Amino acid sequence: MNNQPYIYELPLKVRDYEVDSQGIVNNANYLHYLEHTRHEFCESRGFTFRDMQQQGIDPVVNKIEIEYHTPLRLADTMTSKLWIERRGARFIFHQDIFTADGALSVTAKVSVVALQNGRPTRGDILAQALNLSPAPQN
Repeated sequence: MNNQPYIYELPLKVRDYEVDSQGIVNNANYLHYLEHTRHEFCESRGFTFRDMQQQGIDPVVNKIEIEYHTPLRLADTMTSKLWIERRGARFIFHQDIFTADGALSVTAKVSVVALQNGRPTRGDILAQALNLSPAPQN
């Protein structure tokens, strides 16, 4: 198990339509698991994507790095975990997915930038709403 400073975790289960003909989760579905985890994290902090939209805030993924380790299969349960760091205007979501027995299934680094009313920002409003530290000054 990793010793990362996780700030959120979400249990999930593989559904039948997420697997390929070999019964293994299709690689693209892991992106859905990661995104769902980020959405649920925001909601757990009291700031839903609907709230963001109403305030003109749009968190936008600008880069994803993903590494596959142990495949998930039909009806497997997993735990999706994340921690966040800020680099300037970017929010870096470090996300890991673990199998039910604790094996690492996926590691990902998702870079997100915040737009406000269509314009790039440093993301301070988003960080404040999510209870995150201010961005370090460059």
